[in-house]
Amino acid sequence: MLKKERYQAFVQYFSTHNPDAQTELNYSNPYELLVAVILSAQCTDKRINQVTPALFERFPDAASLAVSTSDEVFTYIRSVSYPNNKAKHLVGMAQKLLSEFGGIVPEKVEDLVKLPGVGRKTANVISSVVYNQPAMAVDTHVFRVSNRLGLTSRATTPLAVEKQLVKYLPKETIAVAHHWLILHGRYICLARKPKCEECPITYFCKYFEKTYKVKEIKS
Repeated sequence: MLKKERYQAFVQYFSTHNPDAQTELNYSNPYELLVAVILSAQCTDKRINQVTPALFERFPDAASLAVSTSDEVFTYIRSVSYPNNKAKHLVGMAQKLLSEFGGIVPEKVEDLVKLPGVGRKTANVISSVVYNQPAMAVDTHVFRVSNRLGLTSRATTPLAVEKQLVKYLPKETIAVAHHWLILHGRYICLARKPKCEECPITYFCKYFEKTYKVKEIKS
């Protein structure tokens, strides 16, 4: 199957079966999503959703977070990964959000990455989810699934994966395709043991094609 055909099959399947895919992080405004995504680095969305209600109640906006301390923030996020660093990042992010952006979460990736704790992946999430921009955030799920499906080739870095996906996906699908790849990786295309027997898209999956052929040869 040609790469173009694989992309067409990918978009066609998920546009039909999960057209409104969304992040599983709970949030009610751009500020809350930004905080949640910063916290979610190397941590599960489930854990973040357990932590953020109390955090958002105490710090409902950037102004309240900016005048806090990392020690106080730590007490609310102690159960997430790397809580010390993330507490410092959150306070610094809030302060810079106020001083440089008037408390408004910026739309452009190049502005978002100026905030403490915000790398390219986080910036792309905010740009795509909040502002529906054609930005592709590449986490471990997106990296793994896009390579296995054959959407990307010889892509050894997140940036390389991002560039290939943005190049070949229809512009209007890029934002939602991020969620298609994440959710498929989270529940079906698992890292250690992908559930190929349950997967509905093996008909265009390069990984399945190779694995199946190897098993056929061995048998």
